[in-house]
Amino acid sequence: METDNVRSRPSAVRWITDPLAVPVDELTGPKRLAALVARNLYWGRTHGWANLLEEHDWNLGVRIPRDLRKWNWRRRFGVEPGTARPVLLVGAQRSGTNMVTYALAMAPEFEVFNEGDRRAFANYRLRDRDHIAELARRSRHRFVLFKPLPDSHSTVQLLEELDTPTPPRALWVYRGVRGRVRSAVAKFGDSNLRVLRSRTADPGFRHWQLGGLSHESAALLDRFDPSELTPADGAALFWLIRNRLVFELGLHERDDVLLVSYDRFVASPEPPMRRICSFLDFPFDPSLVAHVGPRRPAPAEASGISEPILELCDELNDRLDRSLR
Repeated sequence: METDNVRSRPSAVRWITDPLAVPVDELTGPKRLAALVARNLYWGRTHGWANLLEEHDWNLGVRIPRDLRKWNWRRRFGVEPGTARPVLLVGAQRSGTNMVTYALAMAPEFEVFNEGDRRAFANYRLRDRDHIAELARRSRHRFVLFKPLPDSHSTVQLLEELDTPTPPRALWVYRGVRGRVRSAVAKFGDSNLRVLRSRTADPGFRHWQLGGLSHESAALLDRFDPSELTPADGAALFWLIRNRLVFELGLHERDDVLLVSYDRFVASPEPPMRRICSFLDFPFDPSLVAHVGPRRPAPAEASGISEPILELCDELNDRLDRSLR
Protein backbone atom coordinates (compact mmCIF):
# COMPACT_ATOMS: atom_id res chain seq x y z
CA MET A 1 0.00 0.00 0.00
CA GLU A 2 1.32 3.43 -0.90
CA THR A 3 2.12 5.79 1.95
CA ASP A 4 2.68 9.54 2.12
CA ASN A 5 6.43 8.97 2.28
CA VAL A 6 8.11 10.54 -0.74
CA ARG A 7 10.20 7.38 -1.13
CA SER A 8 7.18 5.19 -1.88
CA ARG A 9 6.99 3.58 -5.32
CA PRO A 10 3.62 3.98 -7.06
CA SER A 11 2.41 1.29 -9.42
CA ALA A 12 2.41 1.81 -13.18
CA VAL A 13 -1.35 2.37 -12.99
CA ARG A 14 -0.81 5.19 -10.49
CA TRP A 15 1.63 6.86 -12.89
CA ILE A 16 -1.26 7.22 -15.33
CA THR A 17 -4.14 7.98 -12.98
CA ASP A 18 -2.28 10.25 -10.54
CA PRO A 19 1.06 11.30 -12.11
CA LEU A 20 1.68 14.11 -9.60
CA ALA A 21 1.93 11.52 -6.80
CA VAL A 22 5.01 9.98 -8.42
CA PRO A 23 8.33 10.90 -6.73
CA VAL A 24 10.13 11.34 -10.04
CA ASP A 25 13.43 12.43 -8.48
CA GLU A 26 13.56 9.08 -6.64
CA LEU A 27 13.26 7.04 -9.85
CA THR A 28 15.82 6.01 -12.44
CA GLY A 29 15.89 4.39 -15.86
CA PRO A 30 12.69 3.30 -17.64
CA LYS A 31 10.53 3.96 -14.57
CA ARG A 32 11.68 7.56 -14.44
CA LEU A 33 11.05 7.98 -18.16
CA ALA A 34 7.54 6.52 -17.85
CA ALA A 35 6.75 8.80 -14.91
CA LEU A 36 8.02 11.89 -16.77
CA VAL A 37 5.99 11.03 -19.87
CA ALA A 38 2.86 10.59 -17.72
CA ARG A 39 3.47 13.94 -16.02
CA ASN A 40 4.01 15.83 -19.25
CA LEU A 41 0.88 14.36 -20.80
CA TYR A 42 -1.04 15.41 -17.71
CA TRP A 43 0.43 18.93 -17.78
CA GLY A 44 -0.34 19.29 -21.48
CA ARG A 45 -3.98 18.31 -20.95
CA THR A 46 -4.53 20.42 -17.83
CA HIS A 47 -2.25 23.45 -18.33
CA GLY A 48 -2.30 23.66 -22.10
CA TRP A 49 0.10 22.33 -24.72
CA ALA A 50 1.41 25.79 -25.58
CA ASN A 51 2.37 26.31 -21.93
CA LEU A 52 4.12 22.94 -21.88
CA LEU A 53 6.11 23.74 -25.02
CA GLU A 54 7.18 27.10 -23.57
CA GLU A 55 8.24 25.70 -20.19
CA HIS A 56 10.38 22.96 -21.76
CA ASP A 57 11.62 25.20 -24.57
CA TRP A 58 10.23 22.75 -27.14
CA ASN A 59 8.69 25.39 -29.42
CA LEU A 60 10.72 25.00 -32.62
CA GLY A 61 9.26 28.24 -33.97
CA VAL A 62 11.12 30.01 -31.15
CA ARG A 63 14.17 27.77 -30.80
CA ILE A 64 15.30 27.59 -34.42
CA PRO A 65 15.41 31.37 -35.11
CA ARG A 66 16.97 31.96 -31.68
CA ASP A 67 19.65 29.31 -32.20
CA LEU A 68 20.41 30.67 -35.65
CA ARG A 69 20.91 34.14 -34.16
CA LYS A 70 23.28 32.67 -31.58
CA TRP A 71 25.22 30.77 -34.23
CA ASN A 72 25.54 33.90 -36.36
CA TRP A 73 26.65 35.94 -33.33
CA ARG A 74 29.35 33.38 -32.44
CA ARG A 75 30.55 33.42 -36.05
CA ARG A 76 30.77 37.21 -36.18
CA PHE A 77 31.47 38.32 -32.61
CA GLY A 78 32.24 35.21 -30.54
CA VAL A 79 34.54 35.86 -27.61
CA GLU A 80 37.69 33.95 -26.84
CA PRO A 81 37.04 30.76 -24.82
CA GLY A 82 37.68 31.37 -21.13
CA THR A 83 36.24 34.88 -21.00
CA ALA A 84 32.51 34.14 -20.59
CA ARG A 85 30.87 35.10 -17.30
CA PRO A 86 28.82 32.36 -15.60
CA VAL A 87 25.38 33.52 -14.41
CA LEU A 88 23.50 31.43 -11.83
CA LEU A 89 19.72 31.78 -11.82
CA VAL A 90 18.51 30.51 -8.44
CA GLY A 91 15.50 30.60 -6.11
CA ALA A 92 12.45 28.44 -5.45
CA GLN A 93 10.64 26.55 -8.19
CA ARG A 94 7.47 28.13 -9.64
CA SER A 95 8.80 31.62 -8.94
CA GLY A 96 9.09 32.94 -12.48
CA THR A 97 12.59 31.68 -13.18
CA ASN A 98 11.51 30.37 -16.60
CA MET A 99 10.39 33.85 -17.61
CA VAL A 100 13.73 35.42 -16.68
CA THR A 101 15.63 32.57 -18.35
CA TYR A 102 13.58 32.99 -21.52
CA ALA A 103 14.29 36.73 -21.56
CA LEU A 104 18.05 36.31 -21.29
CA ALA A 105 18.06 33.39 -23.74
CA MET A 106 16.71 35.71 -26.42
CA ALA A 107 20.02 37.60 -26.40
CA PRO A 108 22.58 35.88 -28.66
CA GLU A 109 25.32 36.84 -26.19
CA PHE A 110 23.92 34.25 -23.76
CA GLU A 111 24.49 30.52 -23.82
CA VAL A 112 21.84 28.89 -21.65
CA PHE A 113 21.88 25.59 -19.77
CA ASN A 114 18.39 25.11 -18.38
CA GLU A 115 17.72 22.65 -15.58
CA GLY A 116 16.77 19.83 -17.97
CA ASP A 117 19.94 20.16 -20.07
CA ARG A 118 21.93 16.96 -19.55
CA ARG A 119 25.18 18.65 -20.52
CA ALA A 120 25.07 20.54 -17.20
CA PHE A 121 22.51 18.66 -15.08
CA ALA A 122 21.78 15.13 -13.93
CA ASN A 123 18.19 14.66 -12.74
CA TYR A 124 17.92 18.45 -12.43
CA ARG A 125 20.93 18.64 -10.10
CA LEU A 126 23.98 20.56 -11.20
CA ARG A 127 26.90 18.36 -12.23
CA ASP A 128 30.22 18.68 -10.42
CA ARG A 129 31.81 22.12 -10.34
CA ASP A 130 34.83 21.22 -12.44
CA HIS A 131 32.52 20.10 -15.23
CA ILE A 132 30.40 23.27 -14.96
CA ALA A 133 33.50 25.46 -14.94
CA GLU A 134 34.74 23.69 -18.07
CA LEU A 135 31.43 24.34 -19.86
CA ALA A 136 31.80 28.02 -19.03
CA ARG A 137 35.46 28.14 -20.07
CA ARG A 138 34.67 26.54 -23.45
CA SER A 139 31.87 28.95 -24.31
CA ARG A 140 32.31 31.60 -26.99
CA HIS A 141 29.37 33.64 -25.67
CA ARG A 142 29.74 36.58 -23.30
CA PHE A 143 27.58 34.89 -20.66
CA VAL A 144 26.78 31.30 -19.73
CA LEU A 145 23.56 30.96 -17.76
CA PHE A 146 22.88 27.95 -15.51
CA LYS A 147 19.58 27.41 -13.66
CA PRO A 148 20.43 25.15 -10.70
CA LEU A 149 17.22 25.64 -8.65
CA PRO A 150 17.60 22.48 -6.51
CA ASP A 151 21.14 23.64 -5.69
CA SER A 152 20.16 27.17 -4.67
CA HIS A 153 21.33 26.49 -1.12
CA SER A 154 24.87 26.12 -2.56
CA THR A 155 24.88 29.57 -4.17
CA VAL A 156 27.74 30.89 -2.04
CA GLN A 157 29.97 27.89 -2.79
CA LEU A 158 29.22 28.18 -6.49
CA LEU A 159 30.03 31.89 -6.51
CA GLU A 160 33.27 31.45 -4.58
CA GLU A 161 34.53 28.07 -5.78
CA LEU A 162 33.59 27.90 -9.46
CA ASP A 163 36.98 28.00 -11.14
CA THR A 164 36.39 30.35 -14.07
CA PRO A 165 38.57 33.27 -15.19
CA THR A 166 35.57 35.62 -15.00
CA PRO A 167 33.83 35.43 -11.60
CA PRO A 168 30.19 34.25 -11.67
CA ARG A 169 27.19 36.27 -10.64
CA ALA A 170 23.78 35.15 -9.36
CA LEU A 171 20.17 36.22 -9.84
CA TRP A 172 17.84 35.14 -7.03
CA VAL A 173 14.26 35.26 -8.34
CA TYR A 174 11.42 35.28 -5.83
CA ARG A 175 7.65 35.44 -6.13
CA GLY A 176 4.89 36.29 -3.67
CA VAL A 177 3.93 33.22 -1.66
CA ARG A 178 0.29 33.19 -2.79
CA GLY A 179 1.14 33.04 -6.48
CA ARG A 180 3.91 30.54 -5.90
CA VAL A 181 1.64 28.24 -3.88
CA ARG A 182 -1.14 28.29 -6.48
CA SER A 183 1.34 27.49 -9.24
CA ALA A 184 3.22 24.81 -7.29
CA VAL A 185 0.11 22.90 -6.16
CA ALA A 186 -1.36 23.03 -9.67
CA LYS A 187 1.91 21.79 -11.17
CA PHE A 188 3.28 19.38 -8.57
CA GLY A 189 0.37 18.57 -6.26
CA ASP A 190 1.43 17.75 -2.70
CA SER A 191 5.11 17.18 -3.49
CA ASN A 192 6.36 19.70 -0.91
CA LEU A 193 4.05 18.31 1.77
CA ARG A 194 5.20 14.73 1.15
CA VAL A 195 8.79 15.78 1.76
CA LEU A 196 7.83 17.39 5.07
CA ARG A 197 5.98 14.24 6.14
CA SER A 198 8.98 12.09 5.22
CA ARG A 199 11.23 14.36 7.28
CA THR A 200 8.96 13.91 10.31
CA ALA A 201 8.74 10.15 9.87
CA ASP A 202 12.50 9.70 9.39
CA PRO A 203 14.94 12.10 11.13
CA GLY A 204 17.69 10.93 8.77
CA PHE A 205 15.67 11.68 5.64
CA ARG A 206 17.56 13.67 2.99
CA HIS A 207 16.09 15.52 0.03
CA TRP A 208 17.18 18.50 -2.05
CA GLN A 209 14.08 20.40 -0.89
CA LEU A 210 15.65 20.39 2.58
CA GLY A 211 19.12 21.30 1.34
CA GLY A 212 20.88 23.93 3.44
CA LEU A 213 18.18 23.72 6.12
CA SER A 214 19.37 25.83 9.06
CA HIS A 215 18.58 25.13 12.71
CA GLU A 216 16.27 28.15 12.72
CA SER A 217 14.38 26.99 9.62
CA ALA A 218 14.18 23.46 11.00
CA ALA A 219 12.67 24.89 14.19
CA LEU A 220 10.07 26.73 12.11
CA LEU A 221 9.10 23.50 10.36
CA ASP A 222 8.91 21.68 13.70
CA ARG A 223 6.21 24.11 14.86
CA PHE A 224 3.77 22.44 12.47
CA ASP A 225 2.46 18.86 12.30
CA PRO A 226 2.67 17.78 8.63
CA SER A 227 -0.20 15.34 9.12
CA GLU A 228 -2.48 18.33 9.75
CA LEU A 229 -1.24 20.49 6.87
CA THR A 230 -2.73 20.97 3.41
CA PRO A 231 -0.74 20.81 0.14
CA ALA A 232 -0.92 24.62 0.09
CA ASP A 233 0.65 24.74 3.56
CA GLY A 234 3.45 22.44 2.42
CA ALA A 235 4.12 24.58 -0.65
CA ALA A 236 4.16 27.73 1.49
CA LEU A 237 6.62 26.23 3.99
CA PHE A 238 8.89 25.21 1.12
CA TRP A 239 8.72 28.82 -0.15
CA LEU A 240 9.60 29.98 3.37
CA ILE A 241 12.66 27.82 3.99
CA ARG A 242 14.07 28.33 0.50
CA ASN A 243 13.72 32.13 0.45
CA ARG A 244 15.02 32.42 4.01
CA LEU A 245 18.33 31.30 2.48
CA VAL A 246 18.72 34.78 0.99
CA PHE A 247 19.35 36.15 4.48
CA GLU A 248 20.82 33.06 6.13
CA LEU A 249 23.52 32.93 3.44
CA GLY A 250 23.96 36.71 3.38
CA LEU A 251 23.11 36.87 -0.31
CA HIS A 252 21.28 40.19 0.14
CA GLU A 253 24.58 41.81 1.16
CA ARG A 254 26.72 40.50 -1.70
CA ASP A 255 27.67 42.61 -4.71
CA ASP A 256 27.60 39.53 -6.95
CA VAL A 257 23.95 38.66 -6.20
CA LEU A 258 20.87 40.50 -7.44
CA LEU A 259 17.36 39.95 -6.08
CA VAL A 260 14.67 39.89 -8.77
CA SER A 261 10.94 40.12 -8.01
CA TYR A 262 8.81 38.11 -10.43
CA ASP A 263 5.70 40.06 -9.44
CA ARG A 264 7.34 43.35 -10.36
CA PHE A 265 8.74 41.81 -13.53
CA VAL A 266 5.33 40.83 -14.87
CA ALA A 267 3.70 44.08 -13.72
CA SER A 268 6.23 46.26 -15.56
CA PRO A 269 9.02 44.19 -17.15
CA GLU A 270 11.30 46.93 -18.46
CA PRO A 271 12.61 48.39 -15.14
CA PRO A 272 13.53 44.98 -13.62
CA MET A 273 15.12 43.89 -16.90
CA ARG A 274 17.17 47.09 -17.00
CA ARG A 275 18.36 46.34 -13.44
CA ILE A 276 19.42 42.84 -14.52
CA CYS A 277 21.25 44.19 -17.56
CA SER A 278 23.02 46.83 -15.48
CA PHE A 279 24.02 44.21 -12.91
CA LEU A 280 25.52 42.02 -15.64
CA ASP A 281 27.03 44.98 -17.55
CA PHE A 282 24.93 44.12 -20.57
CA PRO A 283 23.00 46.58 -22.77
CA PHE A 284 19.22 46.54 -22.42
CA ASP A 285 17.15 45.80 -25.51
CA PRO A 286 13.33 45.87 -25.65
CA SER A 287 13.32 42.45 -27.36
CA LEU A 288 14.39 40.89 -24.05
CA VAL A 289 10.93 41.53 -22.57
CA ALA A 290 8.81 41.42 -25.72
CA HIS A 291 7.41 38.03 -24.64
CA VAL A 292 6.02 39.45 -21.38
CA GLY A 293 2.48 40.51 -22.25
CA PRO A 294 -0.02 42.36 -20.04
CA ARG A 295 -1.19 40.17 -17.17
CA ARG A 296 -4.00 40.41 -14.68
CA PRO A 297 -2.97 41.05 -11.07
CA ALA A 298 -2.68 37.83 -9.09
CA PRO A 299 -5.64 37.13 -6.77
CA ALA A 300 -5.01 38.30 -3.22
CA GLU A 301 -6.60 35.35 -1.45
CA ALA A 302 -4.31 33.02 0.46
CA SER A 303 -5.05 29.90 -1.64
CA GLY A 304 -5.70 27.67 1.38
CA ILE A 305 -2.56 28.61 3.35
CA SER A 306 -3.18 28.51 7.11
CA GLU A 307 -2.92 31.85 8.89
CA PRO A 308 0.18 31.14 11.08
CA ILE A 309 2.17 30.00 8.04
CA LEU A 310 0.90 32.88 5.92
CA GLU A 311 2.02 35.42 8.55
CA LEU A 312 5.56 34.00 8.52
CA CYS A 313 5.65 34.11 4.73
CA ASP A 314 4.30 37.65 4.52
CA GLU A 315 6.95 38.85 6.98
CA LEU A 316 9.68 37.29 4.86
CA ASN A 317 8.19 38.65 1.64
CA ASP A 318 8.22 42.17 3.12
CA ARG A 319 11.87 41.73 4.06
CA LEU A 320 12.71 40.56 0.53
CA ASP A 321 10.94 43.57 -0.95
CA ARG A 322 12.82 45.93 1.39
CA SER A 323 16.14 44.35 0.40
CA LEU A 324 15.18 44.69 -3.25
CA ARG A 325 14.70 48.43 -2.83
